[in-house]
Amino acid sequence: MALSLSAYAQNFPSDWWRPVPRGDASSWEILPQDALPGEVILSKRTELGIFSNFGATPFILDGLTYASVEGLWQAMKYPDPSLTNDPRHAITDWPHTRAEVMAMTGFEAKAAGTAAGDIYKKFKLKNISYGTQTFDYKDFAAGSALHLDIISRALKAKLEQNPGLWELLEKTQCLRLRPDHKPGENDPPAYKYYDLFMQFRQERVPCSF
Repeated sequence: MALSLSAYAQNFPSDWWRPVPRGDASSWEILPQDALPGEVILSKRTELGIFSNFGATPFILDGLTYASVEGLWQAMKYPDPSLTNDPRHAITDWPHTRAEVMAMTGFEAKAAGTAAGDIYKKFKLKNISYGTQTFDYKDFAAGSALHLDIISRALKAKLEQNPGLWELLEKTQCLRLRPDHKPGENDPPAYKYYDLFMQFRQERVPCSF
């Protein structure tokens, strides 16, 4: 890494690594103190948690408003009223409308996605939708590439439309950004928001890893 943590330690808030009692952690959680040298965890327990898809960071993408990236992500699983030929319209199990999920943040949006996932399993669905396009975002081919483009643009819109976020990202300098949960071994690229933020940061804070 071009800039070491030791060289810039005085510039980083100590709260980013403040220890959290292990007994207080959720089963999925990676705590702030678990960061290796030169790393920082994007923990929801610190200000850096705003970079999580869960963060309440409203943005407009392609003319539509979302309360969070998670809201966008999970809303794509729900039927789109503008797609009249969407086979998901025939299913009556949906607990929310697409618009309702677009307005969600955090664990509420995640729960809406989990409920949609159960419906996908029940009816053997694979495709989600964005605009006029339907696709399998886990195909590690064209669908995953399209999903990555959508999420990348959403994260960039989040940065640009929420005052102070770019400044906070730059404040991390050349620290490696890590999620506060264990990533799946076979996660598609769109899941790796922390890597995408490092790519965006590279535009303003050149680092070599």
